[in-house]
Amino acid sequence: MSDKIKPDSLVTLHYRMAVPETERAVVRVSTFDSRPATLQLGRGELAPALEICLVGLAVGDREVFELEAGEVFGDHREDLVERFARADLPDDVELSVNSIVEFLGEDGNKFPGLVKEVDDKSALIDFNHPLAGRAVSFEVQIIGIL
Repeated sequence: MSDKIKPDSLVTLHYRMAVPETERAVVRVSTFDSRPATLQLGRGELAPALEICLVGLAVGDREVFELEAGEVFGDHREDLVERFARADLPDDVELSVNSIVEFLGEDGNKFPGLVKEVDDKSALIDFNHPLAGRAVSFEVQIIGIL
C-alpha cells in the first residue's frame, strides 16, 4: 500500500458530491451510506479536477473541497442545447420534462440528453453534463490506496 495518493493510484473512498442551492447544498451523489467506491486515477473514471483534489491525501483523511462553478464539469454551453422536431425523434422514445433520452452518435457511441421542454411539435434537449456551470462541494474519506 502507498502512503499518499498519486496521480495513478487505485483508491477506495467514500465521496459525496453536492451543489449549493441557496441556503443548503443538494446532494447529487454519495457513497457514505453504502459501499465505498474504488477508482483508478488517471483513467477518466473521475473528472480531472476531482482527481487533483485527491492527490496527496492519505488513508483516513476526510476533506471537503469547494470547487468553483464550471471547474469540474465545464461551463454550461448553449450550443449543447438543441431543439428537435418530434417527427425526427424515434416513436418509442418517451419524452417528459427532466427525463433522460439516449442518442446514438455518428461514431456509434451513445450519449444522454436531458429533456428540458416538450410540446406537440418539438423537444428541447440539453447535452451538457447535469452539473456543468455549477459550483460543486466534493467531500471524500480515503479508505485505501494501492
